[in-house]
Amino acid sequence: MPMLSISYHMMLRCGSPLLLALRMLSSSSPSSSSLFFSNPKLYHLNSSPQPLFVLPFNSPLSGFCASSHPQRMTLSMCFSATTGADPIPTSDPHPPQSSDSQSLVVVSFYKFADFPDHADLRKPLRQLCQDLYVSGGIILAREGINGSICGTRESVERVLMFIQTNDRLKGLRQIESPVSPEQEAIHHGHSSSSPLAAGEDAPFRWDHVRVKLKKEIVTLGMPDVSPIEKVGKYVSPGDWNALISDPDTVVIDVRNNYETRIGMFKGAVDPCTTAFRDFPFWVEEQFQPDAANVEHAEMEKERSNESINEDAEISKPKMPKRVAMYCTGGIRCEKATSFMLSKGFEEVYHLKGGILKYLEEIPKTESLWEGECFVFDKRVAVEHGLIQGNFKLCYGCKQPVSDADMEAPEWEYGVSCPYCYSTKSEEEKERARARQRQFEAWGIIGGPDKGRRPAAKADSIKSDQIQTNDSASA
Repeated sequence: MPMLSISYHMMLRCGSPLLLALRMLSSSSPSSSSLFFSNPKLYHLNSSPQPLFVLPFNSPLSGFCASSHPQRMTLSMCFSATTGADPIPTSDPHPPQSSDSQSLVVVSFYKFADFPDHADLRKPLRQLCQDLYVSGGIILAREGINGSICGTRESVERVLMFIQTNDRLKGLRQIESPVSPEQEAIHHGHSSSSPLAAGEDAPFRWDHVRVKLKKEIVTLGMPDVSPIEKVGKYVSPGDWNALISDPDTVVIDVRNNYETRIGMFKGAVDPCTTAFRDFPFWVEEQFQPDAANVEHAEMEKERSNESINEDAEISKPKMPKRVAMYCTGGIRCEKATSFMLSKGFEEVYHLKGGILKYLEEIPKTESLWEGECFVFDKRVAVEHGLIQGNFKLCYGCKQPVSDADMEAPEWEYGVSCPYCYSTKSEEEKERARARQRQFEAWGIIGGPDKGRRPAAKADSIKSDQIQTNDSASA
């Protein structure tokens, strides 16, 4: 962050030129300047007259702060044939042990497990993430854990090790993505475009981690479906091309339509679902026998008192010999294969590590992937090698948008895009505009006093209370 921006916020924070000068002098030592810049959480606007540096320099926490559309296939077709600002250089009397351990990484992970006491993990896990400045989102449920976090490699590894101290969560399925130097600079708050925090361009908000308790770590809406009991056959990225190139294999993308819109495997079937819980209904419609035909077959059975195996076979749509399924990181297709097996499908396969592992390991020259892969963080999409893609995010509907989408008349930054414009009322759009104005002015939604009483209002209330007490005394 430029010194001008820092000085401006320090003036707001300190309240007077004299205090500002004293604090700037006090921050001139190597140790204090290093702490200030490596710990963006230590400087923020606060209406209360507290010291700028709220953590002691010997705090154990200080060590951790440092579009083209792809080809679509129908089911019948399957059966018939920005440069960010550089970080501000500071002198550091204690250089990091290694640049690799201090670089930022994004790690997605999950594990299905029998975990009825999952709620007990929430508080200590959230506290550890906050202490280590690890951001992101984690879901805990009876069926296991699912999360995506961002932080220095050392800090992220400590969080993952802590999770796996529980024997039921050992062997987390993990996918790691790198963070570019530009993104890392923004993440640490060294950007003039994000005066109060990491800003909207960071992979995650550096000051925020969510640890939620839910019924499922990925919502299918069918609690009887358990990947712990049965699951499809894993296929490595290296063997995936051969499997999906087999004409007897039906390839199914189990992601949502806003994800499939920007990228799919060549020849895959798109169920066009808006949520994962819609997938079972799609399977029922495509592969289960028609209700009228079943009723007719039952009536014939009663009349003839004979087996109707032959009739029942005729009433069913042609079943695929082999099904191969994939999703972003593997968790949804793992649950989807368990569902498919429960419905009588025999050969069910899924891509181990999901699209992300495939893009990490398979060279673009050998790849059958077309487009980009949507991810559930501020990167929006990634390409081969897991480098950040070209799509941006509509903050009105959280869907990916291309450069062409942003040229459309329905596009309004922070408000709407061609995919959500017609679904939003004018009142909703105006509220979105208000939120966007707050972000442009302060860098965060709600302004610098979010979550606490503004200073002017607090002083006014205190003054009124004093006057009331004086009147009562008189």
